[in-house]
This record gives sequence, C-alpha cells and structure tokens, in this order.
Amino acid sequence: MMQRLRGWLQLVFAVLANGYWGFAFSGRLYQGPLKVLCSPGLNCYSCPASTTFCPIGSLQQLLLGVRMSLASGQLFFGTYVVGCIGLLGALFGRFICGWACPFGLVQEWLHRIPSPKIPLPQWLGWGRYLVLGLLVVILPLVWLDEFDMGLPWFCKFLCPAGTLEAGIPMLLLDADLRGGVGWLYANKVLILLLTLVASVFYSRPFCRTLCPLGAFYGLFNRISLIRLKFDADACTKCGACHQVCPVEIRVHETPNSTACIRCLRCFEACRFGALRLDVAGYGVRISPPPIPTDETKHQGAGL
Repeated sequence: MMQRLRGWLQLVFAVLANGYWGFAFSGRLYQGPLKVLCSPGLNCYSCPASTTFCPIGSLQQLLLGVRMSLASGQLFFGTYVVGCIGLLGALFGRFICGWACPFGLVQEWLHRIPSPKIPLPQWLGWGRYLVLGLLVVILPLVWLDEFDMGLPWFCKFLCPAGTLEAGIPMLLLDADLRGGVGWLYANKVLILLLTLVASVFYSRPFCRTLCPLGAFYGLFNRISLIRLKFDADACTKCGACHQVCPVEIRVHETPNSTACIRCLRCFEACRFGALRLDVAGYGVRISPPPIPTDETKHQGAGL
C-alpha cells in the first residue's frame, strides 16, 4: 500500500513539474509565473513542458556568473536559489529523492523490467559528491571563457535528465536545432542510454553514483525534519529491511545514511517495530506492527 501511494505521488510531482503542454502548439518553453518555483527533484528547466526551475541548473547559472560580477565591482548572489534548495534539504533531506524526483521515477520503472538484478558497490556513491563539488561548484567558478563566464558543466556535459526531458524533445520540436547536432549531443545521448540500460540491472544507478542533487540533500538526512528512528532493542537483525532497500544500505546500522531515499520499504518489511518515521520530533508508524513473541523473535532472527 505504501509503495503504491509513493508511486502515485511520484507521478503527480512529475506531472506538476512538467504541466505545460502548450509547447506542442507554440514550440516554445514555458515562461509563465510558475517558472520562479523551484522543482524539488532533478527536472530540467529547458524541458518544453517544465513549469519550474531545476535546483542544480539554477545553482550552476548562479555560480558561473560570480567571477564576472566580481570583476565588474559587484556581487550578485542568488539567495533565493540557495535558500530554496537549503530549505528543501532541511525539511525533507533525501525524502524528495524517493517521493518527488521525476528522473528517479524513470529509473524505478525501468528496474521493474525482468532481468538479473546486480548489487552496486557502495564506494561508487562517492561519485555524486565528486560531481557536486567538481562539476557543479568548482569548474563553473574557475574555468572561464573569453567573456569571463563559467560553463554549466553538469548540465552541459553530463545530466541525463536534461537530455531526456529537454535535449531530445527540443530537437524534435525545432528543425533548426538539428543542424547543430555534434559530438556533445551524441555524448549526452550516450550517457542517457547507458543510464537507462543500467537502470534495468541496477537500482537507481544515477541517483546513487552521479546525482549532485541527491548528494546535497543527503547532507541533511541526519538533521532534516523527516528522519528515521531505529529501536535497537526491538530489532532481531533478521535483515528484512536490508533485503528490500533499493539503495542497499543496512538500515539497522545507518538509519539516516546519506544514501537513504526514504522510500519506506523498510517499514513494510519490519515486523518487530524497530523502525519508525520521525516527523519534526513526532514518531509515526506506518502501520501498527504485530506484537512480537519470543517465538517470532527467534524466527525473525533465523534461529
């Protein structure tokens, strides 16, 4: 029941963030009043149906112009952009990744395709911090063009969500853009294809290894208003929570891991009341677990 609700909410957020279908007639991006709203998940600003701005894309646009503004004796710092992302992180952490990210939903759909499912090495998770630090922050600040402007490295050279939501649709809509297709576009399409194929075999591969937004939100997992609470006394170490975790963390060891997307599958798997959701200091159980007896505890522990 909980996962069905989550799936519907993911779809609702994807539709709300991409609710402008007039582009099919106008051939142009939406530029209405809703464009000032920050999309909670990774959702490309240049998607012709997008009604919101992408937090990572906007952060890059902010950073790539900092050096030029300093050189002109002024400093423009987008407190609104930083404030939106920081507020979302402080309130929800990576709960957004599990419940409101359109590209995360695409990966989950693909993972349902029958195929061998392969574990993903945990050390690859450091890649998302490398992308956040290097492509999103450092390179736009230090690698400048002849106009003293940085480049949106993540959006331009890596982001598969942007290719899927904006690159391909815009090319289909505007024939003039097709003449400019080159190696950069081909490289982005290749990255997208590799991500989509990998999603069939690996659970959320982009989210877990390369997504800078997930890396940023993950920094708030331990302090956000929505956190996981683990009761060690109630845990039988049956491993049920670990078996259903889409990001393969050991919930009983790191309940507020930076990798946790708060999908709540572990709640449905735990039958001993060892896990609960803490919302602003209030403990919430998804459903009342059965009262464990000595016999069921031994069964859960595999004894």
